[in-house]
Amino acid sequence: MKTSETIKFITDWIKNYKETNNLDGLVIGVSGGIDSALTSTLCALTGIKTLCLNMPIKQKEDQYLRAKNHIKWLKDKFKNVESIEVDLTTVFNEFRSFVEDCNSSKNNLSLANSRSRLRMMTLYYYAGINNSIVVGTGNKVEDFGVGFYTKYGDGGVDISPIADLMKSEVFKISKSLDIDNEILKAKPTDGLWDDDRSDEDQIGASYDELEQIMNVLESGTNPKNIDQDLKDKYDVYIKHHKANKHKMISIPICKIPKELKS
Repeated sequence: MKTSETIKFITDWIKNYKETNNLDGLVIGVSGGIDSALTSTLCALTGIKTLCLNMPIKQKEDQYLRAKNHIKWLKDKFKNVESIEVDLTTVFNEFRSFVEDCNSSKNNLSLANSRSRLRMMTLYYYAGINNSIVVGTGNKVEDFGVGFYTKYGDGGVDISPIADLMKSEVFKISKSLDIDNEILKAKPTDGLWDDDRSDEDQIGASYDELEQIMNVLESGTNPKNIDQDLKDKYDVYIKHHKANKHKMISIPICKIPKELKS
């Protein structure tokens, strides 16, 4: 990968979108993870007004501090970066209390996804009052491989600058931009749970394994030729890809025949 050229390509793409659509700024949620760290840095590099939001919801202290420290690093480095911290824990607790009172079956995944959707609502509030757009932080493996994101949560964005980058490419570019080593070495997690489960714990495969499988599939190689040690992970990949396909395609529209409208 030509790292410096890729950085310029992405930042030019963001700037062109901003100018074409007569916007004033960019809004992005910073979680303490590598994807949001890279995306927020790329946004800062454009020179466009960039508002970073740290939105803890019962967040683990290490995740919260990584996000806070990264935002401080950005603000010290770039004059166009501003930040707001919005603690959504109380809002989430109120919501959880209400839905659990109304539903004795308690769907934990739905409740976890509600954290992401609360953050999406917050991002769009600040984007709306600042004539700005919400910038997505998903990478290619998450967005188009296994669909590991919340529909209308962190998947609810206006533009996706790094959605064509594999996870390894995200790390390579991040290292070149001197992003904090604490973020680089942190175990990837969506931060939607009260425990320490990682992305790998939830998916059942590492990003490196998923990326290898995606590269094989994109090359046109017969899946039967996948290395034996990746066979089980291939099944994991396919299971998630099929289950989450609805996230990766346009919303189905029921097209009414003309003769029914006449």
